[in-house]
Amino acid sequence: MLPLENVRVLDLSRILAGPYCTMLLGDLGADVIKVERPGAGDDTRQWGPPFAAGESAYYLCCNRNKRGVTLNLKSPEGRELAAKLAEQSDVLVENFLPGTLDEWGLGYEDLSRRNPKLIFCSLTGFGQTGPRRDEPGYDIMIQALAGVMSITGEPEGPPTKLGVAISDITAGLYASQAILAALYAREKTGRGERIDLALFDTTLSWLANVGQNYLLSGEVPRRQGTAHPNIVPYQAFEASDGSVIVAVGNDTQFRRFCDLVGRSDLAADPRFATNAGRVEHRGALLPIVKSIIAERSVADWITALEAAGIPCGAVNSIDRAFADPQTTARDMLREVSHPTIGRLKLAGSPVKLQHAGASPLRPPPLLGEHTDEVFHELLSLAPADVQKLRDAGVV
Repeated sequence: MLPLENVRVLDLSRILAGPYCTMLLGDLGADVIKVERPGAGDDTRQWGPPFAAGESAYYLCCNRNKRGVTLNLKSPEGRELAAKLAEQSDVLVENFLPGTLDEWGLGYEDLSRRNPKLIFCSLTGFGQTGPRRDEPGYDIMIQALAGVMSITGEPEGPPTKLGVAISDITAGLYASQAILAALYAREKTGRGERIDLALFDTTLSWLANVGQNYLLSGEVPRRQGTAHPNIVPYQAFEASDGSVIVAVGNDTQFRRFCDLVGRSDLAADPRFATNAGRVEHRGALLPIVKSIIAERSVADWITALEAAGIPCGAVNSIDRAFADPQTTARDMLREVSHPTIGRLKLAGSPVKLQHAGASPLRPPPLLGEHTDEVFHELLSLAPADVQKLRDAGVV
């Protein structure tokens, strides 16, 4: 039995942060009911190419293990149906602008009166308070405003966003963690919870050592490419046929590296003997290391570095990452039967539970695929009743 098999999640979110959160809960066994607008659906359904049988890769990446229904929340009938679904749910996840659901009678205060045990999670750009609360929050904006772009990219290059929507993804991760904590607390208190989670806040929180470097020293961090602000040498170097990562994490590894390349004098140099010294004198050390790495191929370096116990790796393209034997061994590439696409490949779940086992994989739902099923099961509506709602534009 999966941990969340008795938990129902009403997913009123769209784009990435909310759907990613609810997908993670679905992977753990929750019954996730994804609510979309009739006709258009989740915005990401149009975010492509690529598409497969009309389904965008963007939508497919974060909506597995859900049941899909359509509901017009701008209509009184649609809002009442949503409230009734919330009465039958343990968790509600939404990412509307602050105040929107309150205006519709679907805010936390309204729904918690109908279902005191409801855990209500709002995912927004800037949270429910503060001067920016009413601003929409898209990932690229958050990466810029929270400082991530200022420390990403080559030193002399422009500010750069990460290649994936990292602020959205991490907000979804934080949200799933908060929901799990709220579910645990509810077991003791019997009460639901109001979770206010902002992309801006979560991004500030994971600036980690780079953010703390500033708070401690007062020096504004700069872009360093693949280099590390606190460890040297720890970055990508150009070998004779491509890039290789060399990650020397401590002084012992540095001495082994120097012995490997026939430069024990570097380890004996007072400037480089300690990591603090290497960070201070990186300008003198790194050109030497770069010239050494350039002499051999990536494969040669990986073989030699691994034998010496020095962390290293190739810089894989995405196709190589998915083809890596470790990907297969960890079941991180899954296939599922999709009603229109056929065999659909999806990234697997990184959560491995020894006793509960793996989650059975449900493909991302077609728009409104489970509307009749869910409304009959949870609200006791007959097919004819649902059809009347459909004719009226409510579903």
